[in-house]
Amino acid sequence: MSFDLILRNVARHIALNDAEQARFTSMLQVRTLKRKHYLLQEGEVCRHSAFVVSGCLRGFSLDKNGYEHVLGFAPPGWWMADMYSLITQKPGILNIEALEPCSLLLLSKSDQEILYQEIPKFERFFRIIVENSLASNQQRLLDNLSLSAEERYRNFCARYPSLVDCIPQKHIASYLGITPEFFSKMRSTLLKKQS
Repeated sequence: MSFDLILRNVARHIALNDAEQARFTSMLQVRTLKRKHYLLQEGEVCRHSAFVVSGCLRGFSLDKNGYEHVLGFAPPGWWMADMYSLITQKPGILNIEALEPCSLLLLSKSDQEILYQEIPKFERFFRIIVENSLASNQQRLLDNLSLSAEERYRNFCARYPSLVDCIPQKHIASYLGITPEFFSKMRSTLLKKQS
């Protein structure tokens, strides 16, 4: 598997020399997932961060009534993990499922800690990744509190245009905090307004 995409992702935030690139890529584990197969299930301890090379992951939880609540998606070039479980090494609260066949590169928590020691600039890289995730989650929380479903959908389309057509509508609806039925009606109304 080529490491080009992950090395470009890293290069957006830190510069690595050839030896550092080789050390980093030597720690990555290749993993493939079939559609609807899980990388992680609720109750398991998350021991890896996953970088998506191809395909798309979704992270979701189930409430006591069995309803799914999508917390996020990870298309190619994105990272995903159950951060609570990865940080605490306690059983996780997320399910991470492949929405389509996926090629992933996994970095274990233990290897990530070794990277911090051997190549300290990786602390900066992962700090930036976590900061961006926190900022995005805060914006999403504020959107859910203050915007209508239509405004949230428009924001989703503007922020993640590559996801709109490749993710099933029921998962986008769950991410937006609305029912699939309401989402379908709202989307039809929006499409009529645009034509």
